[in-house]
Amino acid sequence: MNRRRLSPRLRIQFVGLLMILGMAALGLRLWWIQVAHGAEWTAQIRGSSQATVRIPSVRGEIKDHNGLTLVQNRASYEVDFYLPEMVKGYRERFGPPPLAEHRAIISGMPKDVKEPDIIKIVNNGIVPRLEDLDLARDYNSKNLERHFRNDTEVPYSYIKDIDFPTMAKFSEHDVGLPGVDIAIKPVRSYVYGALASHILGYVGAPDDTNKEEARKFTFYQGDVDGKSNIEKAMDEYLRGQPGVRYLRRNAKGTIDGVLKEDPPKQGANVFLTIDARIQAIADEALRAVSRAGAVVVDPNNGNILALASVPSFDPNTFIPSIKAKDWQALRKDAADPLVNRAISALPPGSTFKLITSFAGLRKGLTNAKFNCGGGVSYGDHFFQCWVASKHYTHGTLGLADAIKVSCDSFFYQYGNAAGIQSIDVIGKMLGIGEESGLQLSGEQTGNMPGPEWMQIHHPQERWSSAQTANVSIGQGYTLVSPLQLAMAYATAANGGTCYYPRLVDKVLNQDGSPVLDEHGKPAVSQTPRMRSDLRREVSPQDIDLVRKGLWKVVNEDGGTGGRARLKDVVVAGKTGTAQATERGHEENVAWFVCFAPFDHPKYVVAVMVQGASGHGGEVAGPIATRILERTVAQDEGNFDMQVAWTAPAHHANPLQLIKAVSYAGSNLGSEDEEGADSSQSADVQMASDNASPDVEQEPDAQGKVKGARVARSAPAPAPRQPNFFERLFGVKRPAAPPAPTPVRRRF
Repeated sequence: MNRRRLSPRLRIQFVGLLMILGMAALGLRLWWIQVAHGAEWTAQIRGSSQATVRIPSVRGEIKDHNGLTLVQNRASYEVDFYLPEMVKGYRERFGPPPLAEHRAIISGMPKDVKEPDIIKIVNNGIVPRLEDLDLARDYNSKNLERHFRNDTEVPYSYIKDIDFPTMAKFSEHDVGLPGVDIAIKPVRSYVYGALASHILGYVGAPDDTNKEEARKFTFYQGDVDGKSNIEKAMDEYLRGQPGVRYLRRNAKGTIDGVLKEDPPKQGANVFLTIDARIQAIADEALRAVSRAGAVVVDPNNGNILALASVPSFDPNTFIPSIKAKDWQALRKDAADPLVNRAISALPPGSTFKLITSFAGLRKGLTNAKFNCGGGVSYGDHFFQCWVASKHYTHGTLGLADAIKVSCDSFFYQYGNAAGIQSIDVIGKMLGIGEESGLQLSGEQTGNMPGPEWMQIHHPQERWSSAQTANVSIGQGYTLVSPLQLAMAYATAANGGTCYYPRLVDKVLNQDGSPVLDEHGKPAVSQTPRMRSDLRREVSPQDIDLVRKGLWKVVNEDGGTGGRARLKDVVVAGKTGTAQATERGHEENVAWFVCFAPFDHPKYVVAVMVQGASGHGGEVAGPIATRILERTVAQDEGNFDMQVAWTAPAHHANPLQLIKAVSYAGSNLGSEDEEGADSSQSADVQMASDNASPDVEQEPDAQGKVKGARVARSAPAPAPRQPNFFERLFGVKRPAAPPAPTPVRRRF
């Protein structure tokens, strides 16, 4: 069968057509890649040729009510190890890295896993070069190993907060080691040392690294977290926004420049209600004793003007991390410097008679009188009045005079006449046994005991008149913090309005505008918040009766608070002495709470002293008076308190009993000062700080790299090249930073 063959001409045309179609397909493909999806491919190419560095956010500042900065930021220079880069560099220089085997849980099953021996890599590949430059330091090998297994995205801090000579050596010499870097990080600076340390708190490394976020960056520098007190409570506002630095890699994968940078944004500034001058006055006054707390409150709005506790600590020791030995010293200190005694709960003694007084007035006992015969019997127990030891009695008394002389016999009977339910109602109205809302670390609510409380906490006991008698004078199971007493007495001072305490006044962005919540309102309201109105339960006239009794305590002969008299201002207040038990050790607790000026109060001062062998009037009274006297004198321009850097308060023998406190020119007391009732001693509730700081562990045997140096021939100096620090961060060599100096300011 014959077949027609294509002519040569048709063959050529057919091949040409195929070529044209092929070229058209190729052109279409090129258009598809370079034009239609050009931006996408360009982005991928750019991504593969750059590295990213997460820049830590910068926290906002913490300021006092007048704008004085209490907490700010400073630059900290750290030597960091990027461990994956070290392993890669070791492999390139020496071959396969040494391996270590450890037991790990894989898919829920234990399994032996081999990994690069990071300790040998550091000791053999990194430390010798650092020793040549006299830059090697001891470290904790277990921490390094744990970090390598769990947080490879985050650099390991080899040396924290290095001094300038060390930083200069790193900057001058190109150490030639992959993964070794000097990082500049913003860290906290507590300007006045230990001043207000129990308010401000401290920061530290986060407990867990955000793995998802860390994987978005080539190099990850994390933020710090607020660990306690204001740093923790206001962390969401203080925390800024991190930045990103984009670095260019060359064909060999080496970083050789900065493409661009999105700088971090600083967080908001937090303004406290604290007046740093009054805080300094309170801190100085408390240093006369070893263990104590004090609160100064504005009774007209609930603003806390000072909140101090001794012994104290310097939060700068926690920055950037606290050494293990320093942390152990703080924890083992018998005086517990981390405890905030201003918000700890202890038996209030006779200062609680304020609550009992209002409870009786609520039940119509305005004109009630009771006789003091040296004590009162309830059941088989005789409850003594404190004057029994002085071999006399108070006789028949009304409420105001009973407050003046702090007659226990009167208040045993008065409290039982009022009833525990009424005492409980008034106590809760004034914040006794209730949360303050301040969110300070470890704050204790104390106890406002009653039948219901007893049934829950001591179901084996039954409430009785004897229990009510104990509560009436602030003993038994009653526990109150200095802050709670300050707010209760502020209610009496202002005529019946009980406010919640305020510690944060406002939160402002860096441009001065208020930080807003999700509803568009200021995150922190400057409007005082009222807890209750005592006038709904007690008439204004009866409130004035209690105020008159508090005036008598200080200003009439025979009052228990005569030491609190001031020359040019009228003071009212109440003494108190109670027995307490802390960790099995019984001791007296001395109290004094006062307010002034009497007619138009501006300040309420509450002071508590642990370990008193004397009475509240002679131990706590002089401290409260000194705080009040200097604060009022400062208002009048007769005293100029200096706010300066403050060392931690600490006594050599913090458990030594205190008989009395006196200052130059202080008032003399009278013999009419009450002692503590010993019928029942309550266990205190101390406001312990349970935060987990960033603890820098002591070096171990494998991390000991300092010692006898082996002489090595020095390599020929290489031409000066930008070091890793300069390549990574794109900055010039840093100049020597000025030495930090205490900030001092006179008002």
